[in-house]
Amino acid sequence: METMRDIKRRISSVKNTKKITRAMKMVAAAKLQNSQKTARDAKPFFNKTRKILSDVYKFTEQKMEHPLLHKSEGDKTLLVIISSDRGLCGAYNARVIDEAEEYLKKNPDTEIYSLGSKAKKYFQRRDYDFIKSYDDIMDYPDFYFARKISDEIIEIFKGKKFKEIKIIYTHFESAINQKVKNINLLPVNAEEIDRELRERGGEPSEEHVDYIYEPSPQEILDIILPKYVTNTLYSILLESKASEYGSRMTAMDSATENANEMIDDLTLSYNRARQASITKEITEIVGGAEALK
Repeated sequence: METMRDIKRRISSVKNTKKITRAMKMVAAAKLQNSQKTARDAKPFFNKTRKILSDVYKFTEQKMEHPLLHKSEGDKTLLVIISSDRGLCGAYNARVIDEAEEYLKKNPDTEIYSLGSKAKKYFQRRDYDFIKSYDDIMDYPDFYFARKISDEIIEIFKGKKFKEIKIIYTHFESAINQKVKNINLLPVNAEEIDRELRERGGEPSEEHVDYIYEPSPQEILDIILPKYVTNTLYSILLESKASEYGSRMTAMDSATENANEMIDDLTLSYNRARQASITKEITEIVGGAEALK
């Protein structure tokens, strides 16, 4: 049975842990707010790029043979997995890893491009094939980092080893709700982009118009498609980071609440032990007094 000294030591330890979890919650909340602001600021440029790409693809009668619009001759798939570099963020990494592992089991002819050390370490221990990996992703990924990654991925796709490139990441919906998604990154599906724009309130055209482009539609696509891939990846990186911070904030809030409950339970145990000790002392005094009579 624990003594009062042991219980008091445990209460002190839990209080110290509570201070840490509460501080981590506040830090995660601040980072989440900054990530959301960055994502909101980047969204208009991303949406405009999607609209231009949709218009170029939809309003021209010329056949599009751009390599980023069609599957290559390769027979493999490249899977980009985005996880965190640090833990203490609830089930954030576990959900991403579960989704990736399920896909890899169904599609064994797949190689991994990893962003974040948690997924990298997990799949390396299980001897999966990696084409490249990045650790220590910055807290607020900038556009230049996204462009560096997208340029590498585009060059890999143009090498015709991979027929398609998919990406698994966590989509941010709210601080307490994040959803893991597995989407196609390359080849770019311009028809799907057009359909999404219509579903989100875009104005569909009543008739097909063959616009005259200067420069040619092919040259415009040479510029727009890499920008679209970069913008998509940049948006995904921001979503993933916001999801990580939201998950960590929620996990640390739960940990703080659990610490409060533990302190209450331990305090109750301490008071009971103290009361038992006092009762025992009184009983011993009374017994001693009776023995002297």
